[in-house]
Amino acid sequence: MFEWLTDPQIWASLVTLTIMEIVLGIDNIVFISVVVARLPAEMAKRARRIGLALALIFRIMLLSVLTWLVGLTAPLFALGDHAFSWRDAILIAGGLFLLVKATHEIHNGIENGEEDHGPSAAGKGFSAVIAQIIVIDMVFSVDSIITAIGMAQHIEVMVAAVVIAMAVMYVASGPVADFIKRHPTTKMLALSFLLLIGVALVADGLGFHIPRGYIYFAMAFSAGVEFVNVLAQRRRAKSKS
Repeated sequence: MFEWLTDPQIWASLVTLTIMEIVLGIDNIVFISVVVARLPAEMAKRARRIGLALALIFRIMLLSVLTWLVGLTAPLFALGDHAFSWRDAILIAGGLFLLVKATHEIHNGIENGEEDHGPSAAGKGFSAVIAQIIVIDMVFSVDSIITAIGMAQHIEVMVAAVVIAMAVMYVASGPVADFIKRHPTTKMLALSFLLLIGVALVADGLGFHIPRGYIYFAMAFSAGVEFVNVLAQRRRAKSKS
């Protein structure tokens, strides 16, 4: 029954798929880190835990209906030379959501409007954050799960890779969110990343694929520059004190 556990090819596919799922989860980590930034520390931790736990359950449920998932790529209608599928519609809707969310957050950051930090507002913010984490994970999970279906043939391998990737996302989202909260300029950079990801999702949905390697390189380069800038600010602050 469990002979596949001793198959080296199965383990190779697990490692490869896990790495792929983690890479595809970078976008999700950035989004989670931004949306929990406004919550108090304990509430932010709970929001990440609950949101990612529900997202994990949702992904496993999607993996259990593989036939339906494969059907998401079937054409629904054609517009010009491009045939649109449910996958395209989900990517376009998710991309537009990211564009609206990031633009709204950037506007609030620039305007620096007063925010209500009372218990009622905190409760509403907590619920909204969890809902947003689940919704955007549903969008990001479409491509990652279809990738899993193409790379592995055992449902156990797919579920294991998704669980490991989600665990890495949970561990990474905390430090990234804390860093963004301590350094306000990095939040603007993260919001710019969300705009970039949103444009890429909409482009994918419209049939214009942007290689993710270019996007991740741009994000890594910008994050590296910002990290150097933060170190320089710390050095200047120490020299003045």
